[in-house]
Amino acid sequence: MSTSNNWITVCNDTDLVANSGVCALLNERQIALFKVKSVNGEQIFAVSNWDPIGKANVLYRGLLGSVENVKVIISPLYKQRYCLDSGQCLDDDAIKLVVYPVRIEQNQVQLQLVD
Repeated sequence: MSTSNNWITVCNDTDLVANSGVCALLNERQIALFKVKSVNGEQIFAVSNWDPIGKANVLYRGLLGSVENVKVIISPLYKQRYCLDSGQCLDDDAIKLVVYPVRIEQNQVQLQLVD
Protein backbone atom coordinates (compact mmCIF):
# COMPACT_ATOMS: atom_id res chain seq x y z
CA MET A 1 0.00 0.00 0.00
CA SER A 2 1.43 3.39 -0.98
CA THR A 3 0.10 6.94 -0.89
CA SER A 4 0.38 9.83 -3.30
CA ASN A 5 -1.43 13.16 -2.84
CA ASN A 6 -3.95 11.59 -0.42
CA TRP A 7 -4.65 8.70 -2.80
CA ILE A 8 -3.83 5.25 -1.42
CA THR A 9 -2.82 2.46 -3.79
CA VAL A 10 -4.80 -0.61 -2.79
CA CYS A 11 -4.03 -3.22 -5.46
CA ASN A 12 -3.53 -3.78 -9.17
CA ASP A 13 -6.53 -3.52 -11.45
CA THR A 14 -5.91 -7.14 -12.43
CA ASP A 15 -6.39 -8.21 -8.79
CA LEU A 16 -10.10 -7.38 -9.07
CA VAL A 17 -12.49 -9.92 -10.53
CA ALA A 18 -15.09 -8.62 -12.98
CA ASN A 19 -18.59 -8.34 -11.52
CA SER A 20 -17.44 -9.44 -8.09
CA GLY A 21 -16.18 -7.94 -4.85
CA VAL A 22 -13.04 -8.07 -2.74
CA CYS A 23 -12.31 -6.67 0.70
CA ALA A 24 -9.37 -4.41 1.56
CA LEU A 25 -8.22 -3.39 5.04
CA LEU A 26 -6.96 0.21 5.11
CA ASN A 27 -6.17 2.01 8.34
CA GLU A 28 -8.33 -0.49 10.23
CA ARG A 29 -11.30 0.09 7.90
CA GLN A 30 -12.76 -2.71 5.82
CA ILE A 31 -13.60 -1.49 2.33
CA ALA A 32 -15.50 -3.45 -0.30
CA LEU A 33 -14.18 -2.97 -3.84
CA PHE A 34 -16.18 -3.91 -6.93
CA LYS A 35 -15.22 -4.00 -10.60
CA VAL A 36 -18.47 -3.72 -12.57
CA LYS A 37 -18.32 -4.47 -16.29
CA SER A 38 -20.97 -3.33 -18.73
CA VAL A 39 -21.34 -2.66 -22.44
CA ASN A 40 -19.90 0.82 -21.77
CA GLY A 41 -16.70 -0.51 -20.20
CA GLU A 42 -15.94 -1.02 -16.54
CA GLN A 43 -16.21 0.96 -13.32
CA ILE A 44 -14.60 0.49 -9.93
CA PHE A 45 -16.63 1.21 -6.80
CA ALA A 46 -15.51 1.36 -3.16
CA VAL A 47 -17.91 1.33 -0.21
CA SER A 48 -17.74 0.41 3.45
CA ASN A 49 -17.77 -3.36 3.91
CA TRP A 50 -19.94 -2.94 7.05
CA ASP A 51 -23.58 -3.97 6.59
CA PRO A 52 -25.39 -1.60 8.97
CA ILE A 53 -28.51 -3.79 9.11
CA GLY A 54 -26.84 -7.19 9.37
CA LYS A 55 -24.16 -5.75 11.70
CA ALA A 56 -21.29 -7.57 9.97
CA ASN A 57 -18.46 -6.89 7.52
CA VAL A 58 -19.90 -8.83 4.58
CA LEU A 59 -20.84 -6.49 1.72
CA TYR A 60 -17.94 -7.56 -0.50
CA ARG A 61 -19.72 -10.94 -0.68
CA GLY A 62 -22.96 -9.36 -1.88
CA LEU A 63 -24.64 -9.70 -5.24
CA LEU A 64 -24.18 -7.00 -7.86
CA GLY A 65 -27.23 -5.84 -9.76
CA SER A 66 -29.18 -2.83 -10.96
CA VAL A 67 -32.49 -1.23 -10.10
CA GLU A 68 -33.84 1.18 -12.74
CA ASN A 69 -30.29 1.69 -14.13
CA VAL A 70 -28.83 2.26 -10.64
CA LYS A 71 -25.91 -0.09 -9.90
CA VAL A 72 -26.40 -1.75 -6.51
CA ILE A 73 -24.79 -4.17 -4.12
CA ILE A 74 -27.27 -6.49 -2.43
CA SER A 75 -26.38 -7.51 1.10
CA PRO A 76 -25.77 -11.25 1.46
CA LEU A 77 -27.50 -11.22 4.86
CA TYR A 78 -30.93 -9.55 4.65
CA LYS A 79 -30.87 -8.54 0.96
CA GLN A 80 -31.00 -4.74 1.34
CA ARG A 81 -29.91 -2.95 -1.82
CA TYR A 82 -27.31 -0.17 -1.66
CA CYS A 83 -26.50 2.24 -4.49
CA LEU A 84 -22.82 1.88 -5.40
CA ASP A 85 -22.55 5.55 -6.44
CA SER A 86 -24.09 7.16 -3.34
CA GLY A 87 -24.20 4.39 -0.72
CA GLN A 88 -27.91 5.07 -0.18
CA CYS A 89 -29.97 2.08 0.92
CA LEU A 90 -32.86 1.71 -1.53
CA ASP A 91 -34.91 -0.15 1.08
CA ASP A 92 -34.48 2.29 4.00
CA ASP A 93 -33.89 6.02 3.38
CA ALA A 94 -32.34 6.43 6.84
CA ILE A 95 -29.39 4.15 6.01
CA LYS A 96 -26.38 5.02 3.89
CA LEU A 97 -22.98 3.39 3.36
CA VAL A 98 -19.72 5.30 3.30
CA VAL A 99 -18.58 5.68 -0.33
CA TYR A 100 -14.90 6.17 -1.13
CA PRO A 101 -13.56 8.03 -4.17
CA VAL A 102 -11.72 5.51 -6.36
CA ARG A 103 -9.62 5.74 -9.52
CA ILE A 104 -7.21 3.70 -11.63
CA GLU A 105 -3.78 5.21 -12.25
CA GLN A 106 -1.22 3.22 -14.26
CA ASN A 107 -3.18 -0.01 -13.60
CA GLN A 108 -3.20 0.69 -9.85
CA VAL A 109 -6.51 0.90 -7.98
CA GLN A 110 -6.36 3.92 -5.69
CA LEU A 111 -8.83 5.39 -3.24
CA GLN A 112 -9.16 8.21 -0.76
CA LEU A 113 -10.22 7.55 2.79
CA VAL A 114 -13.08 9.74 4.00
CA ASP A 115 -14.42 10.26 7.50
